[in-house]
Amino acid sequence: MESKLTEQTPAFLEVLALDEQPMGIYFSDKKPLDGTSPKLADLPTREKETCGQIDWAAQGETHSCSMGHIWRARKKHMAAWFSADQFGCAGNAFWMGFSGSPTETMLNFVTTGGERYLDSPEAYNKIADDLDPVRPPAKFVIFKPLDMFADNEKPALVAFFARPEIVSGLHQLAAFVTGDAQVVASPWGPACGGLFSWPMRYLADNKQRAVLGGWDPSARKFFKTDELSFTVPYAMFSDMVMRWKDSFLARDTWPVVGKKIAHSKRAWGETG
Repeated sequence: MESKLTEQTPAFLEVLALDEQPMGIYFSDKKPLDGTSPKLADLPTREKETCGQIDWAAQGETHSCSMGHIWRARKKHMAAWFSADQFGCAGNAFWMGFSGSPTETMLNFVTTGGERYLDSPEAYNKIADDLDPVRPPAKFVIFKPLDMFADNEKPALVAFFARPEIVSGLHQLAAFVTGDAQVVASPWGPACGGLFSWPMRYLADNKQRAVLGGWDPSARKFFKTDELSFTVPYAMFSDMVMRWKDSFLARDTWPVVGKKIAHSKRAWGETG
């Protein structure tokens, strides 16, 4: 990242009382030297399914949730990466843009045949068409803490993980730097969708949108209690870091919220 932004980020995180580094999300044809990723697997596509070429038993053996890898990367302060042959689950293969279309098996599982997060496969297909996942511009989709980025690296997206008091600061600051009352979106999707897929769609459509996510009940086990995700495009993150001193974060209201943040940390045993 730019040196000036790198220098200013610690003060920004401090005023938010955010102890954890945000995760930068970027693309590369070179995978990190160390980190966590799903096992190698054959990409399940709609075309392969139609031809009966998907071994679902084998898919089950390599199955893992992308949010589990990201959770591990957060806890161990390392990278997590994904690709067309290291995607974790059929859902993530679609939502990260590797497979092109959701399989019928996945459509049925999420709707009438299993999880029942939507009331029909048709409803899922409509959302899938609206999202039209952005295909990654390089082999690997990589998540890693911002302080691990070299000067010549720049994320496409920056993802925060925080509880509502801190999220309130991010939410209001997003509006402050854009002047847009609808700058924060929270569309339906799995946790990886709110963290990555919808932010990428807005970015590809040249829309400055922050995405509030983490609502997926199946992935809540990979979040701290009461925690949500808040993903912004890199340009918005840069504005937040460089302009927060002109905002409410430097006025009398925010320290009052800071007391609630401190109370929350004590309640969850994160401070003495």
